[in-house]
Amino acid sequence: MFGTIRKHQTWLWAIIITLTIISFVIFFSPYSRLNSSRGRGPVNLGTINGQPISEEDYVKAYQEVCLRRFFMTGNWPDEEAKKQGGDVERETYQWLLLIQKEKQFGIHTGTDVVAQAARAMMTPLERGATVSPEVFIKQVLQPRGYGMDDLERFVRHHIGVQELIAAVGLGGKLATPQEVIGLYKREHEELSTAAVFFSASNYLAGVSVAPEALTQFYTNRLANYRIPDRVQVSYVKFDLGNFLAEATEHLASLTNLDSQIDQAFQQGGTNFLHEVRAKSLEEARVKIRDARLKDFQLQGARKKAMEFATPLFDMEPVRADNLNKVAKEQGLTVRVSEPFDLREGPKELEVAQDFAQKAFTRTTNDPFAGPIIGLDGVYIIALGSKIPSEIPPLDRIRAKVESDYKFSQALDLSRKAGLAFSQTLTNGLAHGKTVAELCAEAKLPLVDLPPVSISTRELPALEDRLPLNQFKQIAFSTSPGQVSPFQPTMQGGLIVYVKSKLPLDTAKMNANLPAFANYVRQNWQTEAFNAWFRKEAERGLQDTPLARQERQPALAPSSKAKKS
Repeated sequence: MFGTIRKHQTWLWAIIITLTIISFVIFFSPYSRLNSSRGRGPVNLGTINGQPISEEDYVKAYQEVCLRRFFMTGNWPDEEAKKQGGDVERETYQWLLLIQKEKQFGIHTGTDVVAQAARAMMTPLERGATVSPEVFIKQVLQPRGYGMDDLERFVRHHIGVQELIAAVGLGGKLATPQEVIGLYKREHEELSTAAVFFSASNYLAGVSVAPEALTQFYTNRLANYRIPDRVQVSYVKFDLGNFLAEATEHLASLTNLDSQIDQAFQQGGTNFLHEVRAKSLEEARVKIRDARLKDFQLQGARKKAMEFATPLFDMEPVRADNLNKVAKEQGLTVRVSEPFDLREGPKELEVAQDFAQKAFTRTTNDPFAGPIIGLDGVYIIALGSKIPSEIPPLDRIRAKVESDYKFSQALDLSRKAGLAFSQTLTNGLAHGKTVAELCAEAKLPLVDLPPVSISTRELPALEDRLPLNQFKQIAFSTSPGQVSPFQPTMQGGLIVYVKSKLPLDTAKMNANLPAFANYVRQNWQTEAFNAWFRKEAERGLQDTPLARQERQPALAPSSKAKKS
């Protein structure tokens, strides 16, 4: 059984992290994230550009990489993160190389700048009224062996890396006004399109179900009807609605939030609007304020969940029914979920995938998990029961199998109809007929669609028919005035008619060009830095354990056999 600190460690840090929709403004790093997952510190630390790596420098860099990961993702690179992929050891050597390059470029960050940046990182914690920076250091950093000096060193090097990126990136090719305009036109020029859709649902009525065919269909797809392992959990939910009044007060105290949003908009322009999924600065303000309000509600719910979880996690002996005892003492309601599998999760709860993942890893010796963040609340769960996988007999799921069979047949019919009409279009257009005339003769609707450009982020008319990127790929690979070949989709298929290329809104382009030029410059700067850093890493890290591991040949099969 884990000790009290170990039991609380996993969920304690989750409670004090403040998530915000504009967090990327604070924590965004303009270069591609270095590949990461956990690795152990090597015995022979090697050299970087001929300079030996001391154990002290390696440990400090490793700590900074962990802090960087924590501030960027809210997760420590622990064993759970290791299973998801990544290489902290590799990132540590790359971080050491970056620190060396900072010194070579003469980059030094002043104390005042470091203090200001650190305060920006800590501000969300203070505004949440959940913890103070002192509590954050004491309860989050110190249990992992980190202190204020480690935090200050990380912030200093992080800022230095940004300056290094700016310095190196200036060596990259700067975009000329003509290039910026060309790129803008490529991304924002719109096409006028229409489409003929062939939906399987329109062909369901023509499908008949023969008993023998249904049985064969079921037999051939037994794996599709296997019900996976399921679990059932008991849970206490802390609804966000119960913390609305308190959250509203916190939001009112953010007197400079609008100015922060305006600053982010000035820096990012349309790219910022895309990030927050807003069409205007006013809509962005509303969305961000709503997100901050919900963030404060989450903080309140987390705090209450922590107060509930503390005696629960401390209770001995550890039993799942302790959840009911503690809930009764605190006047809270315990609910029981419907059985759910790992992939789908509980359908009656508005929760993310981590809810199911944590539920499936519970055991009788470790039955509790939480706080788990949902869309409308925070949960503490306890393992109920585990239900093994099974394949239900046809009679029990006949309705579902019949529905699947009919859709499968209808899908085949829709695609055959689409292919046939595609040939009709090709022949008819060759004889001078129009797309509209040919669709009318075939009694197929030609659906006009909103204008679309490469930069279009959403097209509601297509939401239930096919992915937007698939549609854009079809449309922009078809010449204006022409029709595409029939393209199958998950729901049937379609033929796209590209009517024309629409003239660009010059006034809108001129208004957006400054922000777009800044966006292009940052991207090109990042690309230039990445290209430079790849070369520097190839040279500078060649005498490290990482490089030696890559150069080591694999054992021959016979050698492996002898070893075993």
